[in-house]
Amino acid sequence: MSTDVTNLTNAIERLELTAKGLEEWKTSAAENMDEMFLVIMGIIIYLMQGGFALIEAGCVRSKNTTNILIKNLLDSFISGVFYWIFGYAFAFGAGNAFIGYEHFAHSGLSDSSYAVWFFQYVFAATAATIVSGAVAERCDFIAYLAYSSVITGFIYPVLTHWAWSSEGWMNQGFMHDTGDNSTGTITIQYQDFASSGVVHVCGGVAAFVAATVMGPRIGRFDKETGQPEEIKGHSVPLAALGGFILIFGFLAFNGSSQGSISNPGDGAAVATAIKNTVMSATSGAFTTMFMNKLPWFGDRKWSFATTLNGALAGMVAICAGCNQMETYAAFLIGIGGGVSYMITTWLVLFKLKVDDPLDACAVHYGGGVWGVISVGLLSRDVGILYKWNAEAALTLVWQITSLVAIIAWTGALCFVMFFLLKKFNLLRVAFEWEVKGLDIPKHGEPAYPAEAYGHGWGEKGDTLFTMVGKATSIPSKSIRRGSSNLSLGSASVQSNGTNKTNL
Repeated sequence: MSTDVTNLTNAIERLELTAKGLEEWKTSAAENMDEMFLVIMGIIIYLMQGGFALIEAGCVRSKNTTNILIKNLLDSFISGVFYWIFGYAFAFGAGNAFIGYEHFAHSGLSDSSYAVWFFQYVFAATAATIVSGAVAERCDFIAYLAYSSVITGFIYPVLTHWAWSSEGWMNQGFMHDTGDNSTGTITIQYQDFASSGVVHVCGGVAAFVAATVMGPRIGRFDKETGQPEEIKGHSVPLAALGGFILIFGFLAFNGSSQGSISNPGDGAAVATAIKNTVMSATSGAFTTMFMNKLPWFGDRKWSFATTLNGALAGMVAICAGCNQMETYAAFLIGIGGGVSYMITTWLVLFKLKVDDPLDACAVHYGGGVWGVISVGLLSRDVGILYKWNAEAALTLVWQITSLVAIIAWTGALCFVMFFLLKKFNLLRVAFEWEVKGLDIPKHGEPAYPAEAYGHGWGEKGDTLFTMVGKATSIPSKSIRRGSSNLSLGSASVQSNGTNKTNL
């Protein structure tokens, strides 16, 4: 009998150890899944840097392509340095309601927190990249390094602390006594799930201030009438490819803001955010496309650029509430994003005479402002059009209050920064460089070097013969223009022409 009891006791102990091991494995597996989720989604979001680079390269003139590409390349690297040293500590380190001050340069940060750091870093890089399009073709390289560092190292991190840190004043919100025993006291908080306000309004305001202080590109406005003159970008296909990459990245940008994938309901929340992002992009694109056909809003053309920007504005708008909107509400928010984009473009360009080559302000500020407000209107959880109670009304008020704070903080600091850069003559490139292009004097690497073109079979093939002449000892006079028979050593290529060039 005692033996049976002993065996039973041992069996129970083994079961308890097994259960404990399984529980530890479950916890570890969940943590690993969440960290891997953030890393993979962060990598996809990082690809948006390539999207920004291509869309900006396509929208500028060919003489400034290399310049805009290196700025987009360095955005992610500058962000990496400054978000590592300062940004993450200001954003998510322990501190007070205004700012964090722990984990500078990853000091004391655990290995398990690196996934969160990387995920937040790619968001910070996105906020800085928005500005480069608004100041394209005229911003000095030193100014670019300065503003990219300050935005990712201080301006943006403080906003994220306000909105997403447990200590931040916008996230803490305030308590409200409903007077109802069933609900009691409720907390009113700022809601910005995937950062319509924190990333996009911040980036849009910074872009507007930068473009305003810097002034328009040479020739952008008629000196007599003041009306804008069109300055075309050099490659619609590049801009299109960049736009598709941004749309692809936005799906991860919004879906991954859930922050985890191991808890019950996480998968459904991610899918809801992505579904709403698609619907908002769709309605935003159609809205701007059709509005541009109207004589009161556009040039009566089926504009690709306007349609793409409408889709992006719709995706920006849905960021704030993509996890808490019904499908039809996401569609309406996309329409609002498109309308907001068209109105903001008109105000910025025609009324305020601010030159924004990429319409960055209209896409990110216009779409972002509407997105933050739309949570207080259309959210199925707290939207005033759903609930029509004190909680919904106060949420709308708090959304607007927080939005004003984001605009004021970003606008004030960016104005001081860009004004000082202008005062010290560091903001804008020289007149001659702006006219002739920045690729050659600044970087020595034209995106489309003349010597890379030419085929040798017609009048435009002179570059090829010049290169061959320089590479051989044959007198240049033996290399004639418009050749139809090109002989290299013992090889000969005959064409239908009558002239002949011997080498």
